Amino acid sequence: MFISKKHLHLALVHNSMKNTLLLIILFCVSFCKSQNIRHDKEVNVLFIGNSLTYFHDMPKMLQSMLNENDQNFKIYQSTFPGMSLSDHLDEIIVAQTENMVNTRKKTDSETTETEKMIAERNWDVIIMQTGTVSVLIPEYRDQDIDHSIKTIKKLVSNPDCKFILFTTWAGKENYPQKYCYPSKIIFDPKICSPVIKDLVQHQELISEGHSLLASKNDLIQSKNSEKFYEVMTKHPDIELLEDEIHPNKTGSFFNACIFYSLLTNKDASQLKYLGEIKSETANTLKRMAK
Repeated sequence: MFISKKHLHLALVHNSMKNTLLLIILFCVSFCKSQNIRHDKEVNVLFIGNSLTYFHDMPKMLQSMLNENDQNFKIYQSTFPGMSLSDHLDEIIVAQTENMVNTRKKTDSETTETEKMIAERNWDVIIMQTGTVSVLIPEYRDQDIDHSIKTIKKLVSNPDCKFILFTTWAGKENYPQKYCYPSKIIFDPKICSPVIKDLVQHQELISEGHSLLASKNDLIQSKNSEKFYEVMTKHPDIELLEDEIHPNKTGSFFNACIFYSLLTNKDASQLKYLGEIKSETANTLKRMAK
């Protein structure tokens, strides 16, 4: 049978388009799999942070939410009062109360509680949180926090572990505001944030600091910071803070909803769990956690 050049050309173009489409589909499937957390096996999740994470048992709230439909998620935490990420790697706890810890620098032969926790399991997800102020000071953020994140990632044995940066929020402040830490450089007594004129700029600087850390270290960025700001500005009647910075029960519930949506890619508004929050407030926060 004779096939014209025109028909042959059309057939080749058709096959080429089919192959290209197949490659695109395969790429998309592969990309999606690499970004998502598997739900067909036990998923071990570790929070590393301080009181901004553990206040009002937020990780336990999250576990209660997951227990409704995603029982394969197991939530663990290594969280201590006032600890930065570098403290988790450098400090040995010698005494502890509910609101404070006494520590000393570890020796070369010692291992911190968090280092022990990291070594205990083949973690699927690690969520890292440090203080909001430290993210606002460029020198501290770019040296201390960045180094700590890189060190934690090296300690994790699972090459497929997902790392999440827990973005924290602006507290109750009187503006203008400037934050300073003692410097480790002898000739530079302190390192400081820019002068912050209002809540809008405060939120912008927090978002910028977290985004820089996330992009430099290939981290998934949580939405807690921007979601807190959204509630503060759009629903000022809903109080999320217990003091100047710590979340109250409502704020901790909201954090749990945000992490539920992030970990499962599901709508928190479908959850029955209300914690100890009024149902109307809880449902509003669930919707806003997307």
